[in-house]
Amino acid sequence: MTKTTLEREIELRLFEKEVRYTKGRRAVVAALAAASGPMSAAELADVVDVPLSSLYRTLSVLEESGVVDHHLGAKGLTRYELAEWLAGHHHHLVCVGCGSVEDIEIPALQEESVRELVRQIAALASFHPSDHALEIEGTCVKCA
Repeated sequence: MTKTTLEREIELRLFEKEVRYTKGRRAVVAALAAASGPMSAAELADVVDVPLSSLYRTLSVLEESGVVDHHLGAKGLTRYELAEWLAGHHHHLVCVGCGSVEDIEIPALQEESVRELVRQIAALASFHPSDHALEIEGTCVKCA
C-alpha cells in the first residue's frame, strides 16, 4: 500500500517534532481528513477505535505538533480539524441550532475582499494581521 502525500507530510512533521505516528493518531487524522468540517472529540470517538482518554491525548499531541487545529464552536464546543497547511485555507459555517460546523471555501475574488476587509479593520487599531479565519453563524438546512 502506498502512502498518500498527506500521510507523508504528517509523518515528516511528527518526525521533526520527535513524535511517533501511532495507529491511533493515524485513525484520528484519517477521520478528520474524511470529515466535511471540524469534529468534536465525541464525534471522533464514534468513528475511531481509540479509547476516549487516548483520544484526548492524541488530539493534544497532534495539536502541539501543528497537525491539528482546534476551534471553539457554538455553545463552547471544541472541535478539531487538520491544520490549514494540510487542509487548505477555508472558513466555517456554524449552526447556532445544532452546533454543526461546515467547511466552506470561497472564490478567490471574495477571499481577496475578506483579506482587504481584515487589513482595514486591523489598521483601525494599528494591528498587523498575519492571517484570518471567518466563522459565519446562522442556521443550517436541517435546523431551518
